[in-house]
Amino acid sequence: MSQKTMKHPGHRFSVAPMMDWTDRQCRLFHRALSGRAQLYTEMVTTGAVRFGPRERLLGFYDEEHPVAVQLGGSEPGELAEAARIVEGVGYDEINLNVGCPSDRVQDGRFGACLMAEPDRVADCVAAMKAAVAIPVTVKCRIGIDDQDPEEALDRLADAVVAAGVDALVVHARKAWLKGLSPKENREVPPLDYSRVFRLKRRFPDLPVSINGGVATLDEALALLEPRDGAALDGVMLGRAAYQNPELLLGVDRAVFGVAPPHETAREAAESLFPAIEAHLARGGRLSNFTRHMLGLFPGRPGARAYRRLLSEEAPKAGATVDVLRRALDLVDDHALANEAA
Repeated sequence: MSQKTMKHPGHRFSVAPMMDWTDRQCRLFHRALSGRAQLYTEMVTTGAVRFGPRERLLGFYDEEHPVAVQLGGSEPGELAEAARIVEGVGYDEINLNVGCPSDRVQDGRFGACLMAEPDRVADCVAAMKAAVAIPVTVKCRIGIDDQDPEEALDRLADAVVAAGVDALVVHARKAWLKGLSPKENREVPPLDYSRVFRLKRRFPDLPVSINGGVATLDEALALLEPRDGAALDGVMLGRAAYQNPELLLGVDRAVFGVAPPHETAREAAESLFPAIEAHLARGGRLSNFTRHMLGLFPGRPGARAYRRLLSEEAPKAGATVDVLRRALDLVDDHALANEAA
């Protein structure tokens, strides 16, 4: 499949919200690789938004747009208040988490356990829609535990569509709240992409994106091709985009038919030097940025030395952008140039 000819300019390509990963430094780095991908914050709870340190939790770089906040919560009034705060900060979208299976979110009665309460999810969506003008979307699973995915996903979709949801992102696996860890829930339940296409066929006017198990850009592009009498509106990548961020360099051309912000991963990393220096001047650490860059240059000459230098030197107090510059110099530029060509 040729990424040079496979273009879907009306579609959506997004990088999934990931706890402890997709912070503002990560998102700025990803934006340097793709100008069009939709970026998401880590999930933040309604209580944290309402009462926590907002700049630390919700601050972002202007260059990140389009960028969305993922909220965790289950009380319509609290979500509406949090949504107003998020809109006021300047985000482009609010996404409600109905897919995370961790014990912490289950204890708080949000995340994937809300698949069992579609009417509550609808009330939450309706409250947020009434409170803000920006899009309100939902990210969900196809079901939980012993639910029938045919019934569970349709019930949730029926409820949130009636409430005015702007889009659905469906992780095409069940979540098992009992017996599997969050990591196992990302890998053990079988993928069912066809179920998401059936949902789209049932709701042709509802924007539906698919998530789960997508490891490469070619796999993402394949999911944007029609099948089962339906065509999806977008694809969301999670760990693949984080662990191999260079794949984001191909997104703008392959999906949207435009050039990326930078032609190579090295150029993208170097473009962050001013932001990194400003971050250091405010008391931040170099590793706040470089920890998100360790997946660059897989298999390239010098990549191992690049990772070792960043892993050992960047976390040290006083480390400067020169550490990143020296690490980049360890990677074979000739190999990079050949690949770019």
